[in-house]
Amino acid sequence: MGHSGAQWRTVDAIVGEAPVFLGEYRHTLDPKGRIVLPADVREDFADGCVVTKGQEKCLYVFPLSRWEEEVEKLNRLPRTNKKVRSYLRSYLAGAKEVIPDKQGRVMVPEHLRTYAGLDREAVVVGVLDRIEIWNQESWEDLSSGADEYLANIGEEFGIEGM
Repeated sequence: MGHSGAQWRTVDAIVGEAPVFLGEYRHTLDPKGRIVLPADVREDFADGCVVTKGQEKCLYVFPLSRWEEEVEKLNRLPRTNKKVRSYLRSYLAGAKEVIPDKQGRVMVPEHLRTYAGLDREAVVVGVLDRIEIWNQESWEDLSSGADEYLANIGEEFGIEGM
């Protein structure tokens, strides 16, 4: 299994008690559908994590402590709204709680690998409070457009320094 972890790291800065995940890590899934978590974040996921469908056909991986916050947020959504019900069904039906093995590998269930188009090559990306797992080609397509978008969007959101 090859990888390039040089770009991956967590930040010592803490938001509340939650770690902040940053960076990019290229890896391969093994024949059983497992992916190795970067060494720098394994401790944050050691008690388990939840893997679920993400937007743009990636997978979200939340540490259990952060997943609890996600569930609280979801519980506040108005279930009388049909769009909310549909969203919750899609988001939660495929969710799976997993515990990394001693080598730091996380089993990605087959239905989630299919959803994200994961076969062999994958990219793990730190996105603040979670990591995302991407099909390598999809990530390259998305990130090339995002870099151009980044140059123009900071001003719209009132983010200085962008």
